[in-house]
Amino acid sequence: MPELPPDAHWLHLDWILVVMAAWLVIGAAGAAALRRFTFVSQVLFPLGGFFGLVLFVVALSALPGSPEVAVLPIGLPSLPFHLRLDSLAAYFLMVIGAASAGISAFAAGYFRKGEGTPPGLLCLEYHVFLASMVGVILADDAYAFMVMWETMALSSFFLVTANHRIPEVRSAGYLYITMAHIGAISVLLCFGVLQANTGDYTFANMRAQTLGPFWASVGFLLAVLGFGAKAGILPLHVWLPEAHPAAPSPVSALMSGVMLNCAIYGMLRVSLDLLHLRLWWWGGLLLAFGLTTALFGVVFAAVQTDMKRLLAYSSIENMGLLFVGMGLTLIFTGYDMLPMAALSLTATLYHVASHACFKSLLFLGTGSVLHATSERNLGKLGGLIRTMPWVGWLMLLGVLASAGLPPLGGFVSEWLLLQSFLFTTGLPVPLLTMLIPVVAAVIALVAALAGYVMVKFFGVIFLGQPREDKLAQARDAGRWERTGMVWLALGCVALGLLPVQFIQLIDPVTQQLVKAGLGERVAASGWLLAPGSQQQASYGPVIFLLGILACFALAYGLVRWLYHGRMRRGLPWACGFPWGTARMQDTAEGFGQPIRQIFEPFFVMRRELPSPFDAQPHYRVKIDDHFWRWIYVPTMDLANYLARLMGLLQQGRISVYLLYSFLTLVATLLAVMA
Repeated sequence: MPELPPDAHWLHLDWILVVMAAWLVIGAAGAAALRRFTFVSQVLFPLGGFFGLVLFVVALSALPGSPEVAVLPIGLPSLPFHLRLDSLAAYFLMVIGAASAGISAFAAGYFRKGEGTPPGLLCLEYHVFLASMVGVILADDAYAFMVMWETMALSSFFLVTANHRIPEVRSAGYLYITMAHIGAISVLLCFGVLQANTGDYTFANMRAQTLGPFWASVGFLLAVLGFGAKAGILPLHVWLPEAHPAAPSPVSALMSGVMLNCAIYGMLRVSLDLLHLRLWWWGGLLLAFGLTTALFGVVFAAVQTDMKRLLAYSSIENMGLLFVGMGLTLIFTGYDMLPMAALSLTATLYHVASHACFKSLLFLGTGSVLHATSERNLGKLGGLIRTMPWVGWLMLLGVLASAGLPPLGGFVSEWLLLQSFLFTTGLPVPLLTMLIPVVAAVIALVAALAGYVMVKFFGVIFLGQPREDKLAQARDAGRWERTGMVWLALGCVALGLLPVQFIQLIDPVTQQLVKAGLGERVAASGWLLAPGSQQQASYGPVIFLLGILACFALAYGLVRWLYHGRMRRGLPWACGFPWGTARMQDTAEGFGQPIRQIFEPFFVMRRELPSPFDAQPHYRVKIDDHFWRWIYVPTMDLANYLARLMGLLQQGRISVYLLYSFLTLVATLLAVMA
């Protein structure tokens, strides 16, 4: 039995461990039933989704409670697993449970063919991935954290490379696992700094240490590198647009909507819990990284022609916004402006939940489109809302939430973040006071470009006329797929319509991390969301929704009354031209061309001009990443060069290897004698 401290109350933690164990048992059952497609898809994945709901309910009830701790006697004899469930951990577990429930339900209908790997093996990898993410959140020492972190990385690597027979998929998987291990090494070094040479790697010991500015900054920078690599912050972002198109869509949803949030959890845990020192320039650094990452991600998303690469760059943009929120929180805490820190932290946590819902929904929708059409290229899609109405209308909700439009959850989180910038008065550094409005303007630009990207994404796929004849044969999503998407769409709606209630849920987390919260303040405003005073800014989502519905009803009634008996259906008006075809519609490339021209320095563009002798000439523009050429290509060249040098040592002769051993022994003796 787990060893408990005398004063511990092990109430919710045991249920969460039951969920982890259940997921592992489900995975083992999938491995045993390796190729029994029906059993795996119709029984095991729905069962995994049920335990996701259990995790959601348990974590929700644990949010306002006191911390619960336990010590599991597993691992090495002197290194047991220390676990802790506090408000911060409970919040992220709640998000994991809610998102995994919808994704698992969708996966029950999606993994019917195995995606290149037997469904039973996918079931094992999938549920180990889920359990490891829960383990990351619960870990209360560096050993348990790193074991769970590496398990999360390896299980997700095998999921990314499910179609391992395709060379591009294998390359994407290798790039992902390389970046994951770079981040893991940095996180491990961070914990080594935080334990302050005491030899005790528990988080409780790290909280008790008082580091000076130098070593605290070293630990913080290592955390930024390690967790930034997992979150996809510039210039460590290169794995996202490669891994997401390679992975099956439920895996992409789980990685983007859930796994990336584990990196945000790690940054919050280190910077606002384990480290006591808060320097303002830490926040400025996160602000700079987040801002450049958000702008970079949304600009690259605007010029993509692949559905999943577009969503991958959109995830980079959203991770940038989360780093902006964390940076602003650190700036406020550095100057002891706790109410403002609570506001920016609330915006960050709200966006964590919102992004988990709408990005998971969008990736699942692309999976349905991919299964129905076998196409990922936006240039070969169109008009699918006629043949796939369930997917089309549910994805519309996800698109509106991702674009930050009211009355959905994406708007609330971005509105709160902008309020954090607009209320930044009283900062003692004039430079920050001057730069904050500029940063707020860039955030507004990012939000506008995100709306542009989502219009392109939804319009090219679902509106207009089909660009390929085979699209007429597309079929809507099945029962399980619809169930998963409906659950996530309801999450987007609930986060948009119930912001006051959700902020009250977040309040224990902000109280834990910055000793302040918005719960009482927003509760006093009733159904109006007012982070400050109602005179400064307020937002009523229900009122807004009722206003929209009233406007639509009024417009529809007027049209019916004015044109009663004289209405007829026809094609969309095209300047009087009645013979429009799909080729005359705006393409994904054409839609993104203005952004490509305005932000041309962001890209490396290669134009492939057609030859006049080609039977079917095509003009192509390939967009590449400067960071890939500036950093990763030279690094790979250097690694290959060093590998060739090391290869010279392999002579294939035993006498040479004995000489190496002799020289090593002599060098060791000389070093010891010196």
